Amino acid sequence: MRQHFYRQTVGAQADQPLRVLAYSLIPSPRARPDEDWGTLQAEADQLGYAIAARLHDVAVPVTTTYFPASSASQGVYTPPWDRPGWREAERQLREGLADGVLVLDRHNISSDDDEYHAVIKHLGEHCRAFIHLVISEEPVAPT
Repeated sequence: MRQHFYRQTVGAQADQPLRVLAYSLIPSPRARPDEDWGTLQAEADQLGYAIAARLHDVAVPVTTTYFPASSASQGVYTPPWDRPGWREAERQLREGLADGVLVLDRHNISSDDDEYHAVIKHLGEHCRAFIHLVISEEPVAPT
């Protein structure tokens, strides 16, 4: 599905570089996204993408969420649509300021399969945008 929306975006593009939003989810307020920015910039340079903006969120545990049979010590993280940086990314995509989002891996969006697929579908259908992962979610074949 992710590749489908990428192909749609590329097919609609003129001879201009794709504009992407570099997005990072950092583990704590003390962490800095600088290392992520370097990796995302290198990927953008390699693929000929232009980075339109850099956005990030802090992975904040949701303390009010309760899942039966779950350990109280495990953190449950905020869904992407409840994060300010991700909401800003969606706004920029809806307004046509970028063509897609560049992230390190799918876990920067969501580790939950249904939630992850819902985000891809929403961006593709409502924002006409794609998600590019530096580390693909597809398993790599052994060499």
